[in-house]
Amino acid sequence: MRRTVFDAGHDAFRARLRAFIDAEVVPSFGKWYDEGLVPREFYYRLGELGVFGIEAPVAYGGAGQSSFGYRAVLAEEIARAAVSFGGSSAHVTRCLPLVRTLATTAQQQRWWPGIITGETMFALAVAEPGAGSEPADMRTTAPLGTDGVYVVNGSKTFVTGGVHADRVIVCARTAAPRADDPSYGLSLLVVDTAAPGFRVGRQLDTLGRKVSDTAELTFTDVRVPVSEVLGTPHRAVEHLAAQLPRERLGIAVSAYAQAKAAIRFARLHTADRAPRPGFQNTRFELAACRAEVDAVEAVVDRALTAHDQGELDPADAASAKLFATETAGRVIDRCLQLHGGTGYLTDSPIARLYADHRIDRILGGTGDALRALLATDMGL
Repeated sequence: MRRTVFDAGHDAFRARLRAFIDAEVVPSFGKWYDEGLVPREFYYRLGELGVFGIEAPVAYGGAGQSSFGYRAVLAEEIARAAVSFGGSSAHVTRCLPLVRTLATTAQQQRWWPGIITGETMFALAVAEPGAGSEPADMRTTAPLGTDGVYVVNGSKTFVTGGVHADRVIVCARTAAPRADDPSYGLSLLVVDTAAPGFRVGRQLDTLGRKVSDTAELTFTDVRVPVSEVLGTPHRAVEHLAAQLPRERLGIAVSAYAQAKAAIRFARLHTADRAPRPGFQNTRFELAACRAEVDAVEAVVDRALTAHDQGELDPADAASAKLFATETAGRVIDRCLQLHGGTGYLTDSPIARLYADHRIDRILGGTGDALRALLATDMGL
């Protein structure tokens, strides 16, 4: 069945992106994977390609597109080649939507040009060692001094893009929580990584997404002017929660793309075996995987359409994310099994997909958290 969520603009972007990946990413990715980091100049190339400017306002040099389909194309082409664009994933998926929806006109004038070109890479720092992302347990503080400057102290972990970041959106406590609202008092502050007191700690060795530039960050008396507050002070949790449906749709799209790519790699690996009568199980396994991915595609495309029409609600996004990630986990596992021992080698595409996908069942809400949300939405 022909997919109807993409138009000629999406198709042109896909062709340009696939040619770029084949020519400039695939040949170098093995080296980047071993080093655990993409070169900083790679982000300038993504800027030239237009990856960072798709949803940016036209007034600042962006394309002004609102369709989530471009994000879907990006996820599909990256998964198809079993590569990664490094820490730029957070720049595109987590930070740009916050800037677009919360930044003041003055902030947008300062930030968008560099965001679009890749000269100013953003990262988002929320989780803390020993506390995770639970608002009540966050210990990073940023009291406002009499001179109109916030002073940030604390540490953050699991910061995607943390090593190469030029600006970090930090969730810090700027006021005491209220008895009836423990999330009150947390604000989003945009920290310049060149500021005194900012330090990049360990680059974390993750199971998958080896080139995602995941780091620990520390802040020691880092001064942040009030002009660098993103959104309403003390309301960071509300701002982050408002982005959850979009974030979960992005994860669902990525899971679908990875599952579809896993079938592609399994078919290539078993091409000389599947047609033979003695390998009927291989044929049946691939057929079963195809049926599951077809179902995920239908769910994802429905969610994409709802998003572009402004109708994607939190429950629908949670449902799509839950179904897509859990189904993709099964499909990728079965496709790895069809590779035999080859699939267990870390330099094989299917092994990278297997490891990279695992975090999708944690990010944006675990499976149990999403089941709880859906049960509540159902009145259960």
